[in-house]
Parts: sequence; structure tokens; C-alpha cells
Amino acid sequence: MDISARLQQLEELVRTAKPMPMSSTVRVNLPEILEILEAAQAELPEEIKQARWVVKDREELLSKARRDGENIVAEAQEERFRLVSREEVVRTAHAEAERILDEAREMARQIRLEAEDYVDAKLAQFEIALERTSAELERSIVQVRRGRDKLRGVSVAEEEFGPNEQEEEQ
Repeated sequence: MDISARLQQLEELVRTAKPMPMSSTVRVNLPEILEILEAAQAELPEEIKQARWVVKDREELLSKARRDGENIVAEAQEERFRLVSREEVVRTAHAEAERILDEAREMARQIRLEAEDYVDAKLAQFEIALERTSAELERSIVQVRRGRDKLRGVSVAEEEFGPNEQEEEQ
């Protein structure tokens, strides 16, 4: 029997006890009450032990739950830190890639401008060389014509003024 049953027995004895005449006191069977109290006292340490075990188990369970909760929070914070770090690495990598692309574009633009300047300078030199060559060719052509005209017997006046002008003067 447990302590609660023993206490109910005591309560029942007191309720069913016969009242004393002209008084609010009741008569109870003392040996029976003492027996119930002794049995309750004997059972009490076992109940207290069980209660202590329950409290201890509860505290251990709460402590374990608290530790588990703290571990979960710590793991979540580590995961958040890892994700933030990874995101920062990705963001930094994107920024670095953009910087490298911008540098490459600028270098390509500079190289293109330098190549255009170089080609323009070479074309200008080629133009000058062609103009000199053209002038020399014209002089050579004039000399060749004079030589041919001399061979044909054309006079210097015809050479300078042309055949029609000399005939008009005559």
C-alpha cells in the first residue's frame, strides 16, 4: 500500500470514529491509528526515494536537454558563420573577377589604341614613301618622254609647249 492509501485509511478512521457525548471529540482506536502511522512511516522513505529519483531524473533530463539545446545553438551559429564565410568568399571572388575583367578590358582597349596608332604611323610613312615614289616616277616618265621625243626629232619648244602651240604660231 502506498502513503496515499495509508492517509485515506487514517482519514476514514477519524470520520467514522464515534463522538464523545456532549463534545466535539471523537474516540479512535489508538493501536489501529499507530499501526497505520508506522506503516506510513515505513513506506515514506521508499516514496521519498522514488520522489528523489524522479526529481534527479528530471534534473538530469533538463540538464541534458539544456546541453543539447546549447549544442544545437552552437552548431547553428557555426553553420551560420560557415555560410556567411562562404558567401563572403563568393562575394569577394565575384568582386575580384570583375576587377580582373575590367583590367583586361582596359588593357585590350589600350592595346587596340596603340595598335591603331602604330598602323596609322606606318600608313603615314607608307603614304610619304608612295608620294616620293610617285614624284620620282613622274620625273622618270617626263625624262623617258623627252628621250623618246629627242629620238623622234621633236624640238625642245614642242616639248615644252606641245606640238599644237608651235603650229598655231606658224
